[in-house]
Amino acid sequence: MSVVGIDLGAQTTKIGVARNKGIDIITNEVSNRQTPSLVGFTRRSRHLGEAAKGGEISNLKNTVGSLKRLIGRSFNDPDVAIEQEYNTSTLVDVDGQAGVEVNYLGKKEKFTATQLVAAYLTKIKDITAKELRLPVSDVTVSVPAWFTDVQRRAMIDAGDIAGVNILRLINDTTATALGWGITKLDLPTAEEKPRRVMFVDIGYSDYTASIVEFRKGELNVKATAYDRHFGGRNFDKALTEHLAVEFKEKFKVDITTNPKAWARTLVAAEKLKKVLSANPQAPLNIESLMDDVDVRAMMKRDELEEMVKPLLDRLTVPIEQALSEAKLKAEDIDSIEMVGGCTRVPAIKDTLSKYFGKNLSFTLNQDEAIARGCAFSCATLSPVFRVRDFAVHDIVNYPIDFTWEQSPEIPDEDTSLTVFSRGNVMPSTKILTFYRKQPFDLEARYSKPETMPGKVNPWIGRFSVKNVQANAENDFMICKLKARLNLHGILNVESGYYVEDMEVEEPVEEEKKEGDAMDTDSKDEQPKKTRKVKKQVRKGDLPIASATGGFDQAIKEAWTERENSMYMEDKLVAETDEKKNELEASIYELRDKIDGVYSEFASDEEKDKLRAKLTDTEDWLYEDGEDTTKSIYVAKMDDIRFIAGPIIQRYKEKAEAERDAVRKAEEEAAAKKRAELEAKKQAEDAAKKAEEDSKPEGDAEMQDAPAEESADKQ
Repeated sequence: MSVVGIDLGAQTTKIGVARNKGIDIITNEVSNRQTPSLVGFTRRSRHLGEAAKGGEISNLKNTVGSLKRLIGRSFNDPDVAIEQEYNTSTLVDVDGQAGVEVNYLGKKEKFTATQLVAAYLTKIKDITAKELRLPVSDVTVSVPAWFTDVQRRAMIDAGDIAGVNILRLINDTTATALGWGITKLDLPTAEEKPRRVMFVDIGYSDYTASIVEFRKGELNVKATAYDRHFGGRNFDKALTEHLAVEFKEKFKVDITTNPKAWARTLVAAEKLKKVLSANPQAPLNIESLMDDVDVRAMMKRDELEEMVKPLLDRLTVPIEQALSEAKLKAEDIDSIEMVGGCTRVPAIKDTLSKYFGKNLSFTLNQDEAIARGCAFSCATLSPVFRVRDFAVHDIVNYPIDFTWEQSPEIPDEDTSLTVFSRGNVMPSTKILTFYRKQPFDLEARYSKPETMPGKVNPWIGRFSVKNVQANAENDFMICKLKARLNLHGILNVESGYYVEDMEVEEPVEEEKKEGDAMDTDSKDEQPKKTRKVKKQVRKGDLPIASATGGFDQAIKEAWTERENSMYMEDKLVAETDEKKNELEASIYELRDKIDGVYSEFASDEEKDKLRAKLTDTEDWLYEDGEDTTKSIYVAKMDDIRFIAGPIIQRYKEKAEAERDAVRKAEEEAAAKKRAELEAKKQAEDAAKKAEEDSKPEGDAEMQDAPAEESADKQ
């Protein structure tokens, strides 16, 4: 069983696995430790991850990014319009959901963001399974702390469609905190003052600041604040817009009118930004950017910082908000841990260091910290790994209200209640009590829509409580409902039951008198004292019908079937390309060898026949055979093998005979050497024996002579 943590990023994804008594970040098919979070569509198949990135510039309209920022969104959400600025594909409405319209298999198709994330997760699953050589099922996936209930449900649905079981959706900074804390052996005990750490995560598209308190064996998130539109891509865009103006003035090319030129400049701008993080100035050169015009520029770090000054002015806002919610001051923070690629920007580091008045900490891997934390989280939930006990207490980021219709029999009844307040510990369970004579409904919604990301519908779900009726005395049924915010941060009314107030007898604990323990002679058992108390006794269950923001089971099953079908199509295309490449490689290899190593094993007639077959196959391959089926490529390969097979067999037989001859010669030489060594040893043994036999017999008596002489003298 595998333990896998997935940091699903807006730009790239990192995969952490538990093995070798630690966490490893695994590499993909091109040995990169991070895989582009892209899904591309072509007339033949889908391209996922690295393949999508490789073909992005030539397939802009059919390559989709911002996957996690689109999932769970309605198309009318203002944030979707923002994502369109960073996407070259066309975002559209798909049954109310944000989705994309692309050309796939030669026709226009629409896919929801949930389907796109599911497709991408199948790629991540394949990368992991190939590395581990094990099937992948259980995973932990990171999500932004600002994700709402509907976005979290959509992520779980995407996992189901992809065939992975998401054990936990964990907030990005919480995963980072877990990875940081679980390895620390010097955390304070429960009686001591907690260690307070602020985790600042500035990635490609968003910025989160969390204050976490650590004690031995546990972490408690005290506050989390964020800026959803502050990240590396904003720096890239500002730099690209500046370069667009400069190119228009200097080189008379307008990249805003050419999507490919804009995309290439954006890639170059990102590289330039990274170089400027380590150098005061850096050059930029792009060959044949547009209209066969080469462009170049020189940029200073100071100029870049001036361009992004409006962004830098927002830098301390989430930190101040987090400190305020946690009721702390900057000096109360023991350490500031920086993660996320954008925290390498010198201006960001300088601004935050001045704000806190202390050095920032970069002990964590800025790119891989979240993936490591996710893998630790998965390991703690897995039965096959032993991990140090470490409790994770996250918090509710959006307050949740329950509302219901007023009971006709209770005119002064309140009809709403904030059940989960902002800052409540998560996961969490609350018991709600209602007095009813008939079935009733209640709704859950976010109580402060203005704090929600974009324009998310604050409605979470509707829950209908069945089988409610008055009791025999025509009195209220006391209904208890268990509302739970689970590990994923998803709300459900998990169960319902009804109770009755009943008098029950319970034993009264008597105080033992001195000596009672020795009174064992009495055979008469004294009756135990009891008392009557009024208690609520559970009498039966109440069925609950739920309607939430998740997708219907029928829709999920249809999407799962479609995903499986597309996955098999992708696999067939990959195998077809493999056979095509094998055929092409064989043509060139045989053409070279027929006049080389195979020359002496074929007659002139066989050579001519094979050359003709190779030429015919090559001509077909680059004309009619450019795009055909796997079976035809296999058949063409078999035709070549039919002619080349006897020649190759003769070559192999001679090569095998030569190897046998060499092996036999080596064995004979070794046997000869062993015989020589044995003969030499025998000769040495014989010489030694002859030497011993040639010694005079009196030698032994002469050795004792002095002792005898001494005895005679005495």
